[in-house]
Amino acid sequence: MALNLRQKQTSLIIKMLNLNQAPSNPNSLSTPSSEEEEVYKILIMDSFCRTILSPLISVPDLRKHGITLFFPIEKTRQAVPGVPAIYFIQPTPQNIDLVSKDVSAPLYDSFHLNFSSSLPRPLLDRLASNTVQSNSASRISKLYDQYLDFISLEDSLFSLGQADTYLQLNNPSSSDTEIEAAIEKIASGIFSVLATLQVVPVIRCARGGPAEMVASALDTKLRDHLISKPNLFTEGGGLSVSFQRPVLCLFDRNFELSVAVQHDWTYRPLVHDLLGLRLNKVNMPVENSNATKSYELDDSDQFWSTNSWSQFPKVAEEIEEQLRKYKQDVDEVNRKTGGQTGVEFEGTAMIGNTDSLMKAVNSLPELTERKKIIDKHTNIATVLLNHIKERSLDAFCDCENDMLTKGSVDKNVFFNLLKGKGMKEDKLRLAIVYLLSMESPVPSELESVESALRESEVDTSAFQYVKRIKSLNQTFVNSNNSASKNNIVDWAEKLYGQSISVVTAGMKNLLSGGPQLALTRTVDALMDSKPGTDIESYLLLDPRAPRAGAGAVFKGPFREAIVFMIGGGNYVEYRSLMELVQESQTAKHVVYGATEILNAGQFVEQLAALGKKMGFGGGVVNQGQ
Repeated sequence: MALNLRQKQTSLIIKMLNLNQAPSNPNSLSTPSSEEEEVYKILIMDSFCRTILSPLISVPDLRKHGITLFFPIEKTRQAVPGVPAIYFIQPTPQNIDLVSKDVSAPLYDSFHLNFSSSLPRPLLDRLASNTVQSNSASRISKLYDQYLDFISLEDSLFSLGQADTYLQLNNPSSSDTEIEAAIEKIASGIFSVLATLQVVPVIRCARGGPAEMVASALDTKLRDHLISKPNLFTEGGGLSVSFQRPVLCLFDRNFELSVAVQHDWTYRPLVHDLLGLRLNKVNMPVENSNATKSYELDDSDQFWSTNSWSQFPKVAEEIEEQLRKYKQDVDEVNRKTGGQTGVEFEGTAMIGNTDSLMKAVNSLPELTERKKIIDKHTNIATVLLNHIKERSLDAFCDCENDMLTKGSVDKNVFFNLLKGKGMKEDKLRLAIVYLLSMESPVPSELESVESALRESEVDTSAFQYVKRIKSLNQTFVNSNNSASKNNIVDWAEKLYGQSISVVTAGMKNLLSGGPQLALTRTVDALMDSKPGTDIESYLLLDPRAPRAGAGAVFKGPFREAIVFMIGGGNYVEYRSLMELVQESQTAKHVVYGATEILNAGQFVEQLAALGKKMGFGGGVVNQGQ
């Protein structure tokens, strides 16, 4: 059973675009077959659902499935008579009112309503009441709960697109109601992922904090749904009840905080960190212009697929090698066709025998595409190199790597970086990594670090916040107190600190076990169900087992895992998990997801906001040098 989330979500969206009728090839984005009657439709979406479609389906793909026009739901639109409209929207009161207004107008011939997650009964009643009052209910042809409330970025990578979750869950001023709403929203998003995959996993997580709360909420949601027959997990030909079930590993961002702020030296994390990779696209400035150019970076780009996890110097070498091969092939074509050597291949002014000419013409599209990809990555690498030189990022990477792997640091190098010309954000991130990697920092050194940050006019809110919760953790551990499970606010301070102690434990494991992240080591242990490890204390929930615990619960080993990070994930963790799969002696498959995919700058902003709420620091973190 392969957990190919991207493929399954794409298939369901294609079905939705065909008025929820399965096309002849549900996994294909190609034009429907001649036997299928082509129906021209209009697509209406809200902003989040446009985000869901963006990495999966292009505008030409929409055209292939009969979508002639597509509009934002919030935009004022003119009536288009005689054409069915497909709505793909989140179930919110605002969207229900907008749909009701469109139906009563009426803007279209018929309305096919698709909600990204389950439509709550109060909103269904609201829609019914609105359309009955306008005598327009008959115009709604179908209404579907699609359970597509997540963003598939790759076959094994997804995001719930829930911004600032870390801030919401760790805000000391958040009320019980606000925290419960955030937990429910996360559980609902994960439920959509499981419904799309049609699997009911065994759930594992550390006890206490957001991870346990999400696990409990999700367990309840799954149990309630499984009561009804048939359900979302019995329509897939019995996949979900097969012997091989996946394990869902839930983690709180505090489990390994340093990964979220550290600098990385590989291509994909660098593009994400420095250029703001989002939805598999990056916007680049056009030279000598105020305009920007958007580049797609996904599996359709062979260079990206092959080299995105390579160290940046290796990527630069590979670009040079690809350019050399391209020029060599162009010269070969020109030689065979009688053209000039050393000129760009344009497929013009060709002379020679017919066979050579035909081969040259046939090679034109492939050469043109290769040149386009080479130019794209040359431009990206050039901009990255400028950032690296201006900010001395190689030095920051080396220093942080020493702290995280050796548990020590060259003080001269460390303080020179803090006091040097680098950007404020880079200095702050370095200081936070220092704070997290040193189990018991010397107070005088800590004061020197804070002094260096102040001299560089760095907003220390984020640093002071991490320092405070680490101090709370030490106090909490020394007092041997345990937080009440029933008091939600308890973990906002105490269990947060408890999670920081896990970070320290993770660092110890890191030192003894090589470069593998603590997250990856834990996932490996959970999948293999290794005895005598820290995971024995992890909570285990099986939504298919009786609540009373009378039945046996399967503890592994597992061949497939869904790893989910509450509070924001990143490409460094994703890479580490993919390496685990590649290096494993037994066949494994891991899907990685998070409430949102954050780069370090975005995560530091949330740390700084929390610091300010606790009365620390001031100013703006991400200002220039």
